[in-house]
Amino acid sequence: MLRCLPLALALLLASSLAAAQPLVFTAIPDEDETRLQERFQAVADYLAEELDVEVRFVPVTSYAASVTAFRNNQVQLAWFGGFTGVQARQLVPGSRAIAQGVEDPEYKSYVIANRATGLEPHDGDSAPEALRGLTFSFGSRSSTSGRLMPEYFLRRDLGAAPEELFERVGFSGNHSRTIAVVQSGAYQAGVVSYKAWENEVASGSVDDERVRVIWETPPYPDYQWTVRGDIDERFGDGFTDRLQQALLDMDDPDLLARFPRSGFIPAENDDYREILEVARSLELLDR
Repeated sequence: MLRCLPLALALLLASSLAAAQPLVFTAIPDEDETRLQERFQAVADYLAEELDVEVRFVPVTSYAASVTAFRNNQVQLAWFGGFTGVQARQLVPGSRAIAQGVEDPEYKSYVIANRATGLEPHDGDSAPEALRGLTFSFGSRSSTSGRLMPEYFLRRDLGAAPEELFERVGFSGNHSRTIAVVQSGAYQAGVVSYKAWENEVASGSVDDERVRVIWETPPYPDYQWTVRGDIDERFGDGFTDRLQQALLDMDDPDLLARFPRSGFIPAENDDYREILEVARSLELLDR
């Protein structure tokens, strides 16, 4: 169709068509799925106003689905965990981590236990020996804070794979469900993002007479915004830089509370090299 038009008009039409395309983003479902749309719709509205393009948030049902959507260009931007971000960037050459929360370079996980176990809080950088023989729940299989890094620390400190350390190992799917299954006693212990734990405590979902934090992992890099490398072709030269700046400029307390983060700082792919190396060492990622 465009071949039949004068060059200037064809370019103008092509530009208009590109501008009409929405920017679609997603986020890993790290907590109860019913909260995701509420959490991120306001972020979509903010980005639409800052960038002067239509922005849509599309929820996904699993961590793996977020990576698949990014790979298939169903979304051009994603709020990934450390591991899912590494997976996505490997699958889509040229994609970039562009922003992370102020807290994300020094993220951590909490190991929690049902009070009936009698486990007491454990200080130090090494996982507690008292976890041996318990039933234990991770979150999603692709979660950085709910599986990847905690499993790495458990193997490092206790010298065995989870299947050897624990009587039974489960994968709840997200942090909210991990807290629920440990609190109910379905599992004696588990591991969650410290931010998810703080959120659940603040919302009144945690009964501290039934479940408690017993260990805090060493820090590691985690969440980030990752964008496809071909996004400038879709929205015009310099769009990635404008998008990054809009994220860095996000300072509305209500918006930041949806992550929750105190603000955003620049990120780059090399910030997640530790995650890449750990994933390869656990044979969760191709070399």
